[in-house]
Amino acid sequence: MRVNKKYSCLPAEEKGIHIINIRAIEDIGYDQHESTLLNSLSKNPDADCKYGLYFRDGKRKVDYILVYHYKKSSAGRTLTRRVHHNDSSARSTKQDQPLPGKGVQLEMGESEPHDYHEDDKRFRREEYEGNLVEAGLELERDEDTKIHGVGFVKIHAPWNVLCREAEFLKLKMPTKKMYQINQTHGLLKKINSVIQKITEPIQPKVAEHKPQTVKRLSYPFSREKQHLFDLSDRDSFFDSKTRSTIVYEILKRTTCTKAKYSMGITSLLANGVYSAAYPLHDGDYEGENVEPNDRKLLCEEWASYGVFYKYQPIDLVRKYFGEKIGLYFAWLGVYTQMLIPASIVGIIVFLYGCATVDENIPSMEMCDQRNNITMCPLCDRTCSYWKMSSACATARASHLFDNPATVFFSVFMALWAATFMEHWKRKQMRLNYRWDLTGFEEEEDHPRAEYEAKVLEKSLRKEHKHKETDKEKLTWKDRFPAYLTNFVGIIFMVGLTFAIVFGVIIYRISTAAALAISSTPSGRSSVRVTVTATAVIINLVVIIILDEVYGCIARWLTQIEVPKTDKNFEERLIFKAFLLKFVNAYTPIFYVAFFKGRFVGRPGDYVYIFHSFRMEECAPGGCLMELCIQLSIIMLGKQLIQNNLFEIGIPKMKKFIRYMKLKRRRSLDHEEHMKKKQRYEVDYNLEPFAGLTPEYMEMIIQFGFVTLFVASFPLAPLFALLNNIIEIRLDAKKFVTELRRPVAVRAKDIGIWYNILRGIGKLAVIINAFVISFTSDFIPRLVYLYMYSENGTMHGFVNHTLSSFNVSDFQAGTAPNDPMDLGYEVQICRYKDYREPPWSENKYDISKDFWAVLAARLAFVIVFQNLVMFMSDFVDWIIPDIPKDISQQIHKEKVLMVEVFMREEQGKLQMLETWKDNDKKKGENCNNHSPRLSRSRSGSLSSCHSYPLDV
Repeated sequence: MRVNKKYSCLPAEEKGIHIINIRAIEDIGYDQHESTLLNSLSKNPDADCKYGLYFRDGKRKVDYILVYHYKKSSAGRTLTRRVHHNDSSARSTKQDQPLPGKGVQLEMGESEPHDYHEDDKRFRREEYEGNLVEAGLELERDEDTKIHGVGFVKIHAPWNVLCREAEFLKLKMPTKKMYQINQTHGLLKKINSVIQKITEPIQPKVAEHKPQTVKRLSYPFSREKQHLFDLSDRDSFFDSKTRSTIVYEILKRTTCTKAKYSMGITSLLANGVYSAAYPLHDGDYEGENVEPNDRKLLCEEWASYGVFYKYQPIDLVRKYFGEKIGLYFAWLGVYTQMLIPASIVGIIVFLYGCATVDENIPSMEMCDQRNNITMCPLCDRTCSYWKMSSACATARASHLFDNPATVFFSVFMALWAATFMEHWKRKQMRLNYRWDLTGFEEEEDHPRAEYEAKVLEKSLRKEHKHKETDKEKLTWKDRFPAYLTNFVGIIFMVGLTFAIVFGVIIYRISTAAALAISSTPSGRSSVRVTVTATAVIINLVVIIILDEVYGCIARWLTQIEVPKTDKNFEERLIFKAFLLKFVNAYTPIFYVAFFKGRFVGRPGDYVYIFHSFRMEECAPGGCLMELCIQLSIIMLGKQLIQNNLFEIGIPKMKKFIRYMKLKRRRSLDHEEHMKKKQRYEVDYNLEPFAGLTPEYMEMIIQFGFVTLFVASFPLAPLFALLNNIIEIRLDAKKFVTELRRPVAVRAKDIGIWYNILRGIGKLAVIINAFVISFTSDFIPRLVYLYMYSENGTMHGFVNHTLSSFNVSDFQAGTAPNDPMDLGYEVQICRYKDYREPPWSENKYDISKDFWAVLAARLAFVIVFQNLVMFMSDFVDWIIPDIPKDISQQIHKEKVLMVEVFMREEQGKLQMLETWKDNDKKKGENCNNHSPRLSRSRSGSLSSCHSYPLDV
């Protein structure tokens, strides 16, 4: 058995713990050996152990659970044990001693065949569990459960192990020293008290959320300085979250060895030796006579839709789930709070558009049937001429989002994004101070199981070639095939997204042409809306499907790279998944915003796809209205279907399937059905925790919808706010009731997600500048108002943006089949562009007006981008990252810690001096009482001076 000497503590015999004797398992022979698992005797064992929260003795708390599958024997079924035939005599004389705990007695039978694979798993488990015992943990096995063929190993970390590991992990623990937190004075104190009274109804009713006036000084735990810490109640000094973290660290570094194949807990889980490993929830969250616990409190004050208006009990969330999950919900709460002012401003901008729609001169001119503007056909042959007044509704609706207020809103949202990032940094520092994470640095994590397996495979190949092998590691040469696959795979996925968008474009063009043939006037008038709505729904369905596909592909691409640590794996996975999902979600929107209607050509010289389909044009009112429809449907659809229905429906469906399977098994065993489930059995039936990446990803994509194209959809922050109010409680309910309790992970920030948020914030400034200048009609209106308007108003703007075309210049076969559809013969039709008229010398060439508008658009992009970037950086600079009161408190903690150690040193010196003085006095007394001491009695004299001086 492999023993980790660095972490070994007292011998197993001194602890009174039986360790499994592990047989040699290289080139194993097979023999049948009788094995008996001990049963614990108790009058009411389930009640004593609080139904699985404690060991069978009812005293030792269960800190972690390992789950494994075994072939449960009915009457006469055997479980064989492999023994090496040529084992040494010393080893063969030892008796196998199983882990304590209740189990199934196994009897020998001749008819049962050997299952070598199951035996191999069992021997690995025995070796691994033996190593855990040597590391100081206490184990107890339970195979007599309601779940057929599933065994559980309960793990308890005794006090000495907790102290040792807390010192290794440098866990900051509260000391006896308490100090006063600086309080505000004067006017600020009165304002804070008023705010507290106003917000009292929306505060959660948990002790951890109450404002504190005193705080315990924290210090990294040290066994030599235990006197600094309050150890009056050892059972509660390390809470359940800390205990499970400590046990998980031991599980990660403990290995079992078969020849040269070293396996940690991640490898054992990956290879099916264990089927699950998780800490226990604190207890039940619902039902009668449920003892009060943190899980029940979280369910009542956090994971309930009835408390949607309350603040989150973030400190309790951190206490139960750990800092990493606590930071996610804290970030989500800050983001949701910051959406409130953005939503209010967005509503005001939208209402301004509604209030001024009747005063908008361009839309009034488009709706005025007296203008009698005849527009050129939207498609070849089948489409006829049409009146501009038929697009009146679209023009009026586009003003709701395309008005001067949207420019202000774009600037506001850029500054909002910068303020949000700064506000989160300050909130993060406050949480770091409250959670004793100041000065915390993440240490390099243990290598992943897949990485270790690859390194082992590489070293074995070199040994086979008779080469000397040092400590191997994977180089870029080893990963080059994976890097190449990643590059090709990502390019292919991006190309697939573009191809699907292109296919939807073909659908829009062909459907528009088909609907234009309709004989009913109402059908022809609603062509554009029908095509846009159906195309967006198709895009939404494709986006939702590809999101799931791209998530799986991103994980596979990351796995073949074989990153060394879990942190590297997570960061690479996040980058790939975000890249693919970003392209998938925003490509249709980018097309409508920046490409639709840009490469159409002109009547008589249109641009064709496949020589038959004309590129689609924007509506006379511009593409901004269509962009708004596209953005709103995709955003709302993703939030409702993917984020909420999937998050609610899929876990419920999985839970129902597991329930039906268990019900089928219970019907076979009525005796098992009558037993009450243990806590670890109930938690085993919950969904395993899959990480925070999906939760962050959906919020980051939503943040993109809120900021990137906000100029076209001012109501985006409002819909995001409504979604997040539900999302917080939905995620909370999932974590508390649907998922196994995750291992608490320490973290001081949200990691790579912060950089992604900053990148989106910077990109949003550029995209909104282009949306305002190129997609909306804001710049053409300004150019017309100040350069071409005769009376300083917008009268005549619509006519100015339209060019003329002589119908006699149509290419052969492209003119309308029914030129008299409007009731009169058309000689000149209009189209939206800046071109010379047919009676000009350079007919249909680009006019000077086009270049004037283009220059103004580019100038606006440059000015807007630099101005907003400067204002954002100014906000970033003017708001300090660390709040002043927090920096003062951190400095105060350092000073107090120095004082504590200085007093301790002074106390040691005073004690030393006191002992020296006592030693001198004692020596003088010895001399006074024995003046005639001879040299032969010098030994007794020296004994008078022999006082220990150890402090």
